[in-house]
Amino acid sequence: MSDVPVLAAADSERDQRRAAAALAGSGVRPGDRLLVSAAASPALLAVVLGALRTGVVPVVLDSGLPASERAALAEDADPALDVGTEPGRLLTGTDEVELADVPLARPMHYTSGTTGRRKGVWSGVLAEDDARALAAEEIALWDFGPHDRHLVLSPLHHSAPLRFAIHTLLAGGEVLLPGPFDVARAAEAITTLRPTTTFCVPTHLQRLLSHGRTAAHPVDWSSFRRLVHAGAPCPAPLKHAVLEALPDGSVWEFYGSTEAQFTVCPPEDWLAHPGSVGRARPGRRLETDDSGQLWCAVPPWARFEYWRAPEKTAAAWRGDLVTVGDLGRVDDDGVVWLDGRREDLVISGGVNVYPAEVEAVLDAHPDVVESAVFGVPDDDWGQRVVAAYVGTADPAELAAWARERLAGSKRPKALHPLAELPRTSTGKVRRLDLPGVLGLAGG
Repeated sequence: MSDVPVLAAADSERDQRRAAAALAGSGVRPGDRLLVSAAASPALLAVVLGALRTGVVPVVLDSGLPASERAALAEDADPALDVGTEPGRLLTGTDEVELADVPLARPMHYTSGTTGRRKGVWSGVLAEDDARALAAEEIALWDFGPHDRHLVLSPLHHSAPLRFAIHTLLAGGEVLLPGPFDVARAAEAITTLRPTTTFCVPTHLQRLLSHGRTAAHPVDWSSFRRLVHAGAPCPAPLKHAVLEALPDGSVWEFYGSTEAQFTVCPPEDWLAHPGSVGRARPGRRLETDDSGQLWCAVPPWARFEYWRAPEKTAAAWRGDLVTVGDLGRVDDDGVVWLDGRREDLVISGGVNVYPAEVEAVLDAHPDVVESAVFGVPDDDWGQRVVAAYVGTADPAELAAWARERLAGSKRPKALHPLAELPRTSTGKVRRLDLPGVLGLAGG
């Protein structure tokens, strides 16, 4: 695939230095924000890294945002410079400046959650020791090195895909940029360009495995030493299929958010504890409060605040412990299990129903690909449990399946087959959109 840009770390260095010089020449200083909303490209990565390695904070927005939404985020971010969709304009000069060998800041991303106003996640300029510790942690965790070829499958305006690409380059490796996700193009890139690492979401995996079963040539996964997925729950049947398709030891998972990273789950841990999200990352500790909300103690370099939202920052932190509102459990072995998001919790007749628990039962049905459980208003129960699912299962048969495996309060009172579930661009199911999609918004 000669048309796929292959970005080598050494080739990007000059452009990073030129981007940093252009920023300095424009009066952009450490701690200032640089706004950019371009699709994935070598120029975007050079500008982001040139900014980070001089302490300038890039704010990378989705290039497909409606103009009004982009304008609102641009006003909120208050950037010193906005290069719009043309990061390459910072690379046209010949002046270069020296760069720190690690990023001196974290990008500011706006949370892309399934509901509510987006919040900027701000870490400011890091102390030198913290900056080095942050880069070292990420590179060591995924063992990035100069022999890696990292395949970008997700948009770089999201935190995890950008983080993986950046740290591959910092470790001396190459980054493959095949463009917006297209299953046939991604399958060809995997087979012909032989990537060693990628970050993806379960939707990517589902589509790639399905494509591999129907295409003339199956996907050749053999080059991967580390395929890492996150962003949404991975149904157990899909996880088993991915583990079977890829080289032993290569399929890893993590649990994290735009704000912070919490767990890591190598394949042996998942096989020993199916459905879990692994154990705390090095230097972190997870615990729950009385309501089942997960809190994580993080190192100094992982601290953040919500941009210009002190009340939201205060609600997220308790000393060195932070929460993003997820509900879950930490067992006696330190294994973490997710029950869902606080806003997803269904309370029916005074009973807490965790969608993830019900979805695990529905997803285990042989004719269900994936499911999403949510609540709708109910005059008698406050909320009633409803499920949408993708697959060929008959609703009555699936209801009987659930009856045999779930307590009465947890059983979906209605089951709706759909061709696909509504998602964010990172693959998270827009659970709170489902009542409207199904015409149930009025209860």
